[in-house]
Amino acid sequence: MALEDHAVRACLAAQGIQEETTRLAAEVKDRDGIDPRLRVGLNSGQVIAGEIGSGALGYTAVGEQVGMAQRMESVATPGGVMLSASTARLVEGTATLGEPEMVHIKGSDQPVTAQRLLGVPERDRRVAGAESTLVGRRWEMAAIEALLERGVDHHGAVVAVVGSPGIGKSRLVREVTALAAARGVEVFTGYCQSHTSDIPFYAVARLLRAASGLRGLDDTAARAQVRAQAPDADPEDLLLFEDLLGIADPEMAVPKIDPDARRRRLTALVNTASLARKAPVIYVIEDAHWIDEVSESMLADFLTVIPQTSSLVLITYRPEYTGALSRVPGTQSIALTPLSDPETATLVSQLLGPDPSVGELGQMIAERAAGNPFFAEEMARDLAERGVLRGQRGTYMSTVDVAEVSVPATVQATIAARIDRLDLAGKRTLSAAAVIGSKFSRDLLETLGIDPVLNDLVGGELIDQITFTGDPAYVFHHPLIRTVAYESQLKSDRAGLHRRLAAAVEKREPGSIGENSALIAEHLEAAGDLREAYVWHLRAGEWATIRDKAAACLSWERARQIADAMPYDVPDRVAMRIAPPTLLCGNGFRAHLAIGARFEELQELCSAAGDKASLAIGMAGLIMEHFVYGRVRTAARLASEHMALIESIGDPTLTIGLSLGAIATKIQSAEMGVVLGWSQNVIELAQGDPARGNAIVGSPLAVALATRGTARWALGRAGWRTDLEEAVATARGTEPWSHAMVVTYKYLGAIPNGILLADDAALREIDEALRIAERSSDDRALGLARLTNGIALVHRDSPADRERGFDVLGQVREMCLQDQYYPSDLPVADVWAARERARRGDRDGALPRLRDAVDDLFHAGQFGHFGTATGALVQTLVAGAAEGDIAEAVEAIDRLAAAPGDKGLISREIHLLRLRALLAQARGDEARYRDFRDRYRAMAKQFGFEGHIAWAEAMP
Repeated sequence: MALEDHAVRACLAAQGIQEETTRLAAEVKDRDGIDPRLRVGLNSGQVIAGEIGSGALGYTAVGEQVGMAQRMESVATPGGVMLSASTARLVEGTATLGEPEMVHIKGSDQPVTAQRLLGVPERDRRVAGAESTLVGRRWEMAAIEALLERGVDHHGAVVAVVGSPGIGKSRLVREVTALAAARGVEVFTGYCQSHTSDIPFYAVARLLRAASGLRGLDDTAARAQVRAQAPDADPEDLLLFEDLLGIADPEMAVPKIDPDARRRRLTALVNTASLARKAPVIYVIEDAHWIDEVSESMLADFLTVIPQTSSLVLITYRPEYTGALSRVPGTQSIALTPLSDPETATLVSQLLGPDPSVGELGQMIAERAAGNPFFAEEMARDLAERGVLRGQRGTYMSTVDVAEVSVPATVQATIAARIDRLDLAGKRTLSAAAVIGSKFSRDLLETLGIDPVLNDLVGGELIDQITFTGDPAYVFHHPLIRTVAYESQLKSDRAGLHRRLAAAVEKREPGSIGENSALIAEHLEAAGDLREAYVWHLRAGEWATIRDKAAACLSWERARQIADAMPYDVPDRVAMRIAPPTLLCGNGFRAHLAIGARFEELQELCSAAGDKASLAIGMAGLIMEHFVYGRVRTAARLASEHMALIESIGDPTLTIGLSLGAIATKIQSAEMGVVLGWSQNVIELAQGDPARGNAIVGSPLAVALATRGTARWALGRAGWRTDLEEAVATARGTEPWSHAMVVTYKYLGAIPNGILLADDAALREIDEALRIAERSSDDRALGLARLTNGIALVHRDSPADRERGFDVLGQVREMCLQDQYYPSDLPVADVWAARERARRGDRDGALPRLRDAVDDLFHAGQFGHFGTATGALVQTLVAGAAEGDIAEAVEAIDRLAAAPGDKGLISREIHLLRLRALLAQARGDEARYRDFRDRYRAMAKQFGFEGHIAWAEAMP
């Protein structure tokens, strides 16, 4: 059985063994001339204990920790007791230890820390280390302080402070007693301890000794003091009282009376003294859940007169305690709940300090502590002892980037002891629940063959019920309770439960098999069934692909870890290792993953296995990562290599699915002839099937129609309008990403480029895509739809629409800065937000943002947006008509004319005509203005570009 004070008990046992050995050694030496002495070694940690082997001594403990105890025994001095660092840590403040010393032990190249046990003195009070300022508990302190005031005014009270281990019961009591002591109120404390719960009178005797002021007195002096305090008491009652306190005169016979009569007389004596006392006093009974039965009964009797005195009694206990002291009439109960998140953060900040290096660790501690102050303090202390934190309490610095915040031994012992005190049914229920997870139900427990005992666990604050209808749901009261309940089980038992649970989940909900794939995979992995877990992780990723890319990537990452850990002799190990990084590289750009290092690993694996298809899938994702982070020049170079690789494979379905990223890249590099050819190839291979090749995008056909339409209007080819309309019609009903992408291709480039108008029909289509994206969990789809919506709105005539568009572009900007959407589109959003700002009259404020955004697009190689961005800049410059602005506009136009891209780009030529017309108008060159204007009007009408037609007609 686990006991939270097991280390103290071990020290007491070791001390007792050595005392008895010393006594026996004296007899042996006198008789045989031999001086026998023992060495004792102590170590703390988890072991396997039980009936192991056969014979009378079959019950034993085995494990690494037993071996360390033996090593400690080997370095102990004869007649001494040596403690390992783990045990010394657990008895700190209770036992008296020697200085830490470095000792060499068998099996270790490096010396280890050990400390000698010098003694375990009986203490009337506990030694507390440095404490942080009390956080929270304002209401509780105010309530107890008010009761103290009433007590001083002769209206005594009994207050029960109830809470789970570590929640702050003792800390609150210390704060109250310090406050009382500062006011001159005496405080007497009695501690109950788990190893004394079977010793009759232990708790009551020590509380009465403290209240009688006997500390430090020998028995004779103590008896004299007792009699001086009660001069009118019956002599026989005083003999009974002295016997209770353990100070009886051995020469005086204790009255032989019935136990019930003895108790009545002692109660009368103590209560009479309480009623006679005039000075206010506080009595504290700590940890009443460990009180011995006799003390409990007697103290309950003593407390009946407290309301008639100037006394305040504080009793602390855990929720599972239901003994007599929890039922004293008139008791005021204060139940301590976990600290709030801000309060926990404040506490952790006090513990660690303000240094930036401890920020991430502080968040981890706060999260794992879940509002329990003791747990937070012990985690911080554990990290300091492990060297993760350096410095002093409150001024720590972290020596590593990240660290595991584990369950400290002190916390583990506290929780394990509570679990081990449960009956067998309670333990089985809690163990099975820990395997299920942080949330579980009665039905699922019964599926595992468990007859659940839940009410007792709820009453003991080990679990909480969170729903009460249907099949009620439960959660662990604290995350660390689940951790300890889980880790304290034998691995074989745990694996069996995980295996049964995986089978149960699969069988119970066959219709939700995709949704439950990740859960099944987790349980199979925990059971050690790694190959099966690998398959289920891949299935989970496939199910999540169109629902949540981040969740899908998490499942694929778990599959990758399993595959990498497989033994080298597994026949298909290489194929198992290739599949997960292929999926991660192909999809990771939509889940904020850094693909570069993963792709290098994939490239190495695929080269060794001759797997071109997997390499092509991963490369598609690498191209998109460069693309969305504005590295278009690199992406365009890789796109050409990628398409050559795809062609060498010769798989139509693969070609359809993997061409779209390369096509998008070439649009931005303004290689529209390539875009047209690649798009046409995808359309032909799809053979009218919208879903063919949908490994990355829901409808490659819809996207390819949109990109062909884009290439056609950019090159001045016929058929672009039909392509765009068919693309949107094909994308309807597919997943949000495809729909958003197609609508973006139709309008995001076409409206600023003057191809289409931002009319009501366009707004309806864009709004439809936006609503679909908002209902999805795909931030990238939402960002695309918002950007398209914002640009369309700022191209409307209505001031209200343009105001709304300006706000939407601000939302897109925030998404880009928070990496929720493509950073490459940040300058695009900035261009049109700044242009709108200039239209409102803030030209001076808009120009710096416009200049920066246009430069960013140029240097990133985003020439698909560069032309329209340059147009926005030139329009803003020529509106000022200053000489410097005109010169800058000329430079901008010349840079656009010389920008990389296909020769004969109609979309660029018509922009240049318009901008040169505006420039000539600003210079007052009427002849050149009319020439450019007329040529511009004719070109707009020739190609049917609606926006340009409207802009040209608006020119005077």
